[in-house]
Order: sequence, then C-alpha cells, then structure tokens
Amino acid sequence: MDSEALCNCSQKKEGELRTMNNFRSYQLALNFYRAVIAEINKLPSHLRDQMQRASSSICLNLAEGWGKQTNKDRKKFFQIAFGSLRECQSILDMHPLEQNIHSQADHLAASIYKLLRNAP
Repeated sequence: MDSEALCNCSQKKEGELRTMNNFRSYQLALNFYRAVIAEINKLPSHLRDQMQRASSSICLNLAEGWGKQTNKDRKKFFQIAFGSLRECQSILDMHPLEQNIHSQADHLAASIYKLLRNAP
C-alpha cells in the first residue's frame, strides 16, 4: 500500500476537502486509543496516565500533521506520532493488556512507518 493510500496526502481538486475519515492511519490510531481507554484501569497507576497521554498523542499528532501544508511539516508530526506509539508499545511490553490491543498497536506502527518511509 503506498503512502497516498494511507494518508491521501496528494493535492485535491480545488474546493474538495481532505477529511479525517479518509486518513487510514488516523482512523487506526483512534481505534487504538479507544481500545486502550477501555482497558486502561488494568495498568498500574504510574503507567495509566502515561499510556493515556501517549495514545492520545498519536491521534493528535497525526491530525495536526494531516493539516500541515508541506511534506516536511507533515513528516515531523508523523514522526512524533510514531514515537508516541513506540512509547505505548513499551508500556504494553511491561504490562500486557488484551491481545487485540497489541495487534492494533502493531498494525498502527506499520501504517505510520509506511507514511514515514514513503514521505518525500
């Protein structure tokens, strides 16, 4: 799958808006965040807040990057999102939650990695 299919970052016809619904990586991040929040009470208190902030950071940085006009700016926010995802994966390594959450994290990592790898 190419980066355009994941991000749909190509220029649209004049008057056509890019929506977050068309941004696959963002949708995966949102699903991951919701799954984490549903299970967050199973984490020790010292990691609960960290996991909530890191998982929300993925969504927020993908969204902010999606709104940037240049590829350089977009890539910077996608890199931050990827770092936040790695933080979540580290927490999951320390204190595993439902297997589905681990699978979602891996799928999201592949999606964001493709965005970064294919960015100009």
